[in-house]
Amino acid sequence: MAQENSILKAAILMLALGEEGASMVMKHVSPRDVQKLSTVMTTLRKVDQSAVAETLRDFFSFAGEGASLNIDTDSFTRNVLTQALGQETAAGLFERILENQDSEGIENLKWMDASAVADLIRYEHPQIIATILVHLEPEQSSQILSLFNEDLRKDTMLRIATLEEIKPQALKELNVVLARLLSGAQTSAKKQIGGIRAAAEIMNYIGQAPQQVLMDRIKEYDIDIAEKINDEMFTFDDIIGIDDRGIQTILRDVQSDALIVALKGANAELREKILKNMSTRAADMMREDLENRGPVKLSEVEAQQKEILVVVRGLIEDGSVMLPGKGGGEDYV
Repeated sequence: MAQENSILKAAILMLALGEEGASMVMKHVSPRDVQKLSTVMTTLRKVDQSAVAETLRDFFSFAGEGASLNIDTDSFTRNVLTQALGQETAAGLFERILENQDSEGIENLKWMDASAVADLIRYEHPQIIATILVHLEPEQSSQILSLFNEDLRKDTMLRIATLEEIKPQALKELNVVLARLLSGAQTSAKKQIGGIRAAAEIMNYIGQAPQQVLMDRIKEYDIDIAEKINDEMFTFDDIIGIDDRGIQTILRDVQSDALIVALKGANAELREKILKNMSTRAADMMREDLENRGPVKLSEVEAQQKEILVVVRGLIEDGSVMLPGKGGGEDYV
């Protein structure tokens, strides 16, 4: 609700700035936020004077607090991102922000409709397509993949999963011609991209039915890669996204001893969600067992969590459990 209110106020501010002022601001807003702002702006046929005044007061109050700043903005931004996103994610994002304009061509694709991008790149080599898709948002990449034929989807996803690095000079050439990604590179410096995680993130946005078909095709080619992608797509912590009825179904198929060990390495939120779906007596006994259980090796915890995930995946595949879709809605399986 707070986010929706912020977007509404931002949209009102854009309208108050006028076409020229709003266009200057929009140049510094991400594609996704531009879409959100634009969507809200088109719904604002008439804005009350009081709403405009309140928005402007909030804006000037906020802007006034930051007037005449004299700080190390690089350090400030890095620290803010680290606190908000965590060190690993923030480092990757900040690196992208500070990069030169080598990826300008690919950045332009982020503004295009998925079908337009698919038409543009579908006849390129799968290696080139894979490199382009890992530079786009996972949701957009999944939409583009859905427009390819089955063989091209499989080839592209396999290349994403095995893609690790790209030379900057090759990236420059890719942005100029959207072709020959690895040709003509002159420098030995490399940028880490792609890999199993990138493939898994894109797969998370693909619908359940086409996702299963694609995974089966990947298994035919390399079962090890398929299993690694599958492991990254759904982790033990992701169980928290399953509804209460699904949790109760899972608990009926999981041994108590295995669950105790697995929960030793689970976060508090997931642990409580599982306990609340037990009977009061069973939950009390589980809490007591968890407290009395001594230290457990991480390898044992991970082994039991993996065994439970095998059970969960089986229940998902046979339709007994519903897994919320990571792309925004819900997939029913």
